[in-house]
Amino acid sequence: MTRSRCCSNYTRSSLFRSAAARAGDGLPSIEPGMPVPAGTGLTRRGFIAGAAGLALAVYAAGKTPLPLFEDGIAQAAQSDRVIVSIFLDGGADTMSLLAPVGHARYHELRPVLALGEGEGTPFSEDPSLHWHPAATGISQLHAEGKVTVFPAVGYDDANQSHFTSRHFWEVGELDTDARTGWMGRYLDLVGSNDNPLQGLSLSNTLAPALATRDKPVAAVEGVTDYDLWSWVDEPVSDEMFKSFKRMGSMKSESPALRDSRRAIRSTNIIRESLASFGEFEAPVVYPDARLGQQLSGLAALLGAGMPLRCVSVTADGAYDTHSAQKEELDGAIKATSDSILAFQRDLEARGLQDRVLVQVWSEFGRRPEENGSAGTDHGAAGVSLLIGSRASGRMVGEFPGLVNLDADDNLRHTSDFRAMYCSLLEQWMGHDAAPIIPGASRFARPTLLKP
Repeated sequence: MTRSRCCSNYTRSSLFRSAAARAGDGLPSIEPGMPVPAGTGLTRRGFIAGAAGLALAVYAAGKTPLPLFEDGIAQAAQSDRVIVSIFLDGGADTMSLLAPVGHARYHELRPVLALGEGEGTPFSEDPSLHWHPAATGISQLHAEGKVTVFPAVGYDDANQSHFTSRHFWEVGELDTDARTGWMGRYLDLVGSNDNPLQGLSLSNTLAPALATRDKPVAAVEGVTDYDLWSWVDEPVSDEMFKSFKRMGSMKSESPALRDSRRAIRSTNIIRESLASFGEFEAPVVYPDARLGQQLSGLAALLGAGMPLRCVSVTADGAYDTHSAQKEELDGAIKATSDSILAFQRDLEARGLQDRVLVQVWSEFGRRPEENGSAGTDHGAAGVSLLIGSRASGRMVGEFPGLVNLDADDNLRHTSDFRAMYCSLLEQWMGHDAAPIIPGASRFARPTLLKP
C-alpha cells in the first residue's frame, strides 16, 4: 500500500510536541512562534526505582494528599458522566468523511479523490452528502440517532499550522500562551485532589487538553497490558513490587521524598487496580486496531466502576494526507469507525450507554481542491462528531457548499468549536462554561443531547 507523505511541518511539530508534552523535559528549538503545549512544565512523577520502571505518569502528584486516591475511587459516583475525546491526528478531510457528491464543483475539485457513482451511504440529514464507504460503523450509529455531526466546524481566520490549530482546540481558546487544557480547567473546578484517574490520557504522555493547574491526572500507555517491568524474575520481582506500597506509606519531613513516596504509592494502587484487565473478556468483538484495543480496555475500566471523567485517546492512522490520500485514508477511517461502533456496543452491553459521550475531532479540515499528488493540503473548516446514546443525533450547522469558498479557497465554517465545548460543558458535564471557555457568552449553544 502506498503511504501518504506528511508535510514537513507536521513531522517537525509532532517531534516538538512529543518532547514538550513530557512535562519537565527541555523544549527543542524547532519552529519559532509555535505555542508551547498545555501542560508543559507540570511536575511529572515518573520513577525508576532500582530495576523497576513505574509505567504510569501521575501529573500534579506532589499536590495529592495521603492516602492518595483510594477514597476518591471508593467515593466515586457511579452516575458520573464521562467524555471520551478521540483525536484524528493531522487534519482529517471533511470532504472524504462526508463527501459532497450532490454539490456543484465536487468532481471538478476532486477528479481523482471523488467518490464514484453509488459509493457511500447517503447522509440522511442532507442527502447531498455521502458517508465514506469505510465509515460504515459511524454511518450505522448515525442511522440509530446516536451521532451528532458538525460538518464544517472551525473558527474565524483559521490557522493552518498543525501545531497552532491543534493547540487552540486543546486549550479551548485562540491563545498561543494558554497553558491548561479545556478539560483540565473543568477538572480543576470539579475534580478531586485524590483521584488521578479523573483525567486519563491513554498515551505515554499527557494529552494537553487534560492539563490541569493543580488537580492530579494520569497518563497510561495501555489499560489491558498495564504492568511494571523488572530485570529480575519472580519471586524477587513480586517482593520488590510489594515494597512500593510500604515505601509509599512512609512519612517524611522532606518535601521531595514525600512527593516521591506519594507518587510511588499512587502508581502501586493503579497497578493493583488494573492487574486484572489483561484477562478480561469484552462482551463484543473489537477490530484488530490500536484504538479498538484501547477502547476495549476503557470500557472494562468503566464497567469496573473506575472513577473516570475525562479521557483522551488518539485514533489510528495519520490524517495529514498530502499524497496518495485514498490509500492511506480508507484504512484509518475504517479502523476508527469500526472501533467506535464496537465501543458503543460494549457500553450498551454493560448498561453504560447513557454515561459516556465520545467526541471526535481534528485540528482542521483539508482544502476542497485536491493537489497534483492525489492528496489534499491544509484547509480550514473540518468535521467533528459526538457519539453516544444521549447524543441528539442532529446536524449542527450545514455543509457550506463548494461555490462560496473563503479567501483562501477553503471551506467556510458554519459552527465554532468553542460553542461545541460550551454546550458539552453545560449540557453534558453540568457546569457553567463561563469560567472554563474564555468569552463563552459570545457563543450560541447548540443542542447536543436528546431531551
